[in-house]
Order: sequence, then C-alpha cells, then structure tokens
Amino acid sequence: MRRTRMKSIGIIGAGAIGAAFAKALARQGIEAVIANSRGPESLAELVRDLGPTIKAGTREQAAAQDIVMVAVNWSKLPAALAGLPDFAGRIVIDANNPIEAPLFKPAELHGRLSSEVFTDLVPGARVVKAFNHLQPQLISGNPASEGGRRVLFYSGDDARAKVDVGGLIERLGFFGIDLGALAIGGRLVQFPGGPLPALNLVRFG
Repeated sequence: MRRTRMKSIGIIGAGAIGAAFAKALARQGIEAVIANSRGPESLAELVRDLGPTIKAGTREQAAAQDIVMVAVNWSKLPAALAGLPDFAGRIVIDANNPIEAPLFKPAELHGRLSSEVFTDLVPGARVVKAFNHLQPQLISGNPASEGGRRVLFYSGDDARAKVDVGGLIERLGFFGIDLGALAIGGRLVQFPGGPLPALNLVRFG
C-alpha cells in the first residue's frame, strides 16, 4: 500500500503566534522550517528550546514548503512577503490579524477582509485562514487540557487545501471546525471585528 508523503511545513514569522505554532508542531514531532526577517542565526535560541524537529531557515526556505504559515505584524506583511516566488498552488495559512502592539489600533482595510488583503500578497497560494483567533498560549498549550479538545476554526476557498489544514489541526490535537469560504469564515474570525477571536471553546465527547 502506497503511503502518502507528509507535507512539509514552513513558518514565516517567529513572533508570538509563529513560535506557538512551532511549539505545537514540535510537541507532536512534526518537522518544520521557521524564518524571520533577521535571519536564521537570530533564531538559534528558539530552535534549541523547541528541539530537533524545528529548524531555522531563510524566508525563502520557509516559503518553499508545502504548507506555509505566515504570522507577521500587519504593517510588516508586505515586506515579509515581497519578492518571494509564486506559490504555485501550495497552501498558505493566514494567521494574521490587522492590528498590532503597542496601540492596537485596527488597520485601515478600506472595506475589505484582512484575508482578502493577505491573499493579494501571496500570488498563486491556496489560502486558509487559521490559528489567528486563539491566544498564543492556547496554541502552544495542551489542546486537551480542559478534558475535551480545544476548538480551532479554519476557512478557505479551496476544499483540498482545507482538508490538508484540517488534518494538520487534528494531528496537533485540536478539534477543527470548517467555517466555510474565506468571505464567511474570514469575517467570523477577523480580529478585531469578528465574534469568534479569543474564545477558548472546548469540544467534549
């Protein structure tokens, strides 16, 4: 019986969400390449703490993986993604929120969803919105710590991409709920504005 190759994972952004996602992957022994704007050397301490399955790489190396999470301060997204090759149908997880410290003032989106703006920055990608609505400590923590399974929402316009991201969510121990298309799910989990961010929901049974 032929085994399906496990999809490789890259992470662009090593802040709170990117590092929390990397920690969740490391707990399950899942390999990934993580990158930031300062270069692999600046991530030496982080990857040492995370263990052998998480490697520091360049932005280009992280972006070349099958599934790429992007979690970067909103104002820095254009620079973080500029100049990368077309994603050519690979999956990109949008874990970004249009708000950032220290003022936490909502970004001007000109009536668009943040995922619509993000999609324009990753040409050729199949975008799935996920991992943006939970606080970092809930992403990196034990998803079964409440006696059930912590809920993690995701949405996207490509059914196969959502199957892959949903499978990854399950492997991490979360209970994934597909919110449908980006136009629907992206609005529900957008922070600020959506009704679902920061809720710590647990599925029992």
